[in-house]
Amino acid sequence: MKTKRYSTEQIISILQEADSGMAVKDLCRKHGVSDATIYNWKSKYGSMTVSEAQRLKELEDENRRLKKLVADYALDIQMLKEINSKKW
Repeated sequence: MKTKRYSTEQIISILQEADSGMAVKDLCRKHGVSDATIYNWKSKYGSMTVSEAQRLKELEDENRRLKKLVADYALDIQMLKEINSKKW
């Protein structure tokens, strides 16, 4: 699995540099990322603050955990229905 090179806080500070008027090409050269990376970060983090980004990460983690619980319960329900549908 690929590791992250920049933390969320660092990404937000880079995007704030872009908002302050620094050219995207210069940002890319300074931080060693591509133009596409900068634009992907803009689409994901936009004008967020650090606290909002941390809250987003917490919500994504909670959502992932809840989806896993729902999938497990759905599997359990499916197995119980299968067992009950058999004729003894």
